[in-house]
Amino acid sequence: MLDKQQSAEAKSWLLSEFREVVVSGQPIEQKEAAPGGRLIAVSNRTAAGAESRAGGLAVAVWDALVETEGLWVGWSGRIYDYPSQKFRPSHEDGVDFALVDMSKPDYEGFYLGYSNSVLWPVFHNRIDLAQFSGETFDLYRRINELFADGVADVAEEDDTIWVHDYHFLLLADALRERGRTGPIGFFLHIPFPPPDTFRAIPDHQVLGEGLLAYNVIGLQTTGDVENLAYYLQSEFGVQRVDEETFRHNGRTFIIRHCPIGIDADAFHAASKLESGRAAQKLETFLKDRDLVIGVDRMDYSKGLPQRFEGMAALFDRNPDIHGKVSFTQIAPPSRSSLEGYVDLREELDALCGRINGDYGDLDWIPIRYLARGYDRDEIAGLLRRSKVALVTPLQDGMNLVAKEFIAAQDPEDPGVLVLSQFAGAAEQMPEALIINPHDAIAIADAVEQALHMPLAERKARYEALRRVVWEENISWWRERFLSAFDRLTLAA
Repeated sequence: MLDKQQSAEAKSWLLSEFREVVVSGQPIEQKEAAPGGRLIAVSNRTAAGAESRAGGLAVAVWDALVETEGLWVGWSGRIYDYPSQKFRPSHEDGVDFALVDMSKPDYEGFYLGYSNSVLWPVFHNRIDLAQFSGETFDLYRRINELFADGVADVAEEDDTIWVHDYHFLLLADALRERGRTGPIGFFLHIPFPPPDTFRAIPDHQVLGEGLLAYNVIGLQTTGDVENLAYYLQSEFGVQRVDEETFRHNGRTFIIRHCPIGIDADAFHAASKLESGRAAQKLETFLKDRDLVIGVDRMDYSKGLPQRFEGMAALFDRNPDIHGKVSFTQIAPPSRSSLEGYVDLREELDALCGRINGDYGDLDWIPIRYLARGYDRDEIAGLLRRSKVALVTPLQDGMNLVAKEFIAAQDPEDPGVLVLSQFAGAAEQMPEALIINPHDAIAIADAVEQALHMPLAERKARYEALRRVVWEENISWWRERFLSAFDRLTLAA
């Protein structure tokens, strides 16, 4: 029998070997056959195209597939008038892709509709923003079935299928209906809500049954694990065997706590390379001022209005820092056609104008609010140049900006992380200044504390945070998730 280390090495080798794959009748690439399977990742958006390789899911899955020479199945990002049933093959830098186009009605119903107008708000505890519709659920189910057809066409029985995020809660169930008995794992990048919140979804039982078709489910926090476990136990009578092993209808599956990490070494290196350029670009604006920074997608879950109000409270309560501190918020729009996002943009525009009007001066703009994106390396340089980072979401699965800020810092003069108690990262990073993002005064007090924190305390907090960011990095996360399949095999 293989020992634990040999088993892990064998698993890594099996996942790195390719067999012939045929997508829409076209071979992707012939690799040497092996007595094991490949890693096939499935997600809505992929990292096909270098411009797409930024952000949590894209970077994490890309790194995993580069190392294992895997296959990535997903949406091409293209929208046409008519639906497509064919997955097109492509190959980039060691990763094979199978991509499908989407029709405009499918995009509006599956992506904008059910995924982002039902699942996203409910999973972020915003039932008030959910738009329940049987029609969009039917489209959601149909796209899951379309992807199941595409995966079934290319997957061998011994391949490991790794499904990502809330767009594909029903994918494993659809694959089982197509005869798939091999291993299927699911990782949820966003929070899993409390059971009663999840039950607000009219189709929650169908979604729950879909999750029960997975062999391994990975979640960001221990709270997410308990929420899902309690829901499945109370709704379907699932039996809990131990901390992460469950049984239902004679089948064993695992729900594992898997907080996602980053490539800390690469981000730190990028921050050092880009810090000079960032300082040069900021020189005219900042001069000798301290920089407080926020980097988020423009989303109502990120707590941006509350953050702006917190900075307003800081300037109101501390007139002595006027002209000495500037706050920059980078917030590229996301899902900008949805009504809630249009309202958010208008609210931020108004808040920024009011705060700058109330507290600014001829030579000082308190808040710079940039509704555009920047590349990952440039963000790294900006984070290194910042004295304080505000990562204050109202609800977040993890929030990798918190970890990127720590990775970017100069160990000899590190900045301070102000972190929401509702970010998944707070569970791993208690040495940050943890705050309630709904409390503007708490935000103001934390920023003031950070700005005046002695170097010795900053270094002590940084060293503790650095350890978790480097030790529980992207490779650790991947191995933690995939090793659950080994435990499942042993349990069986």
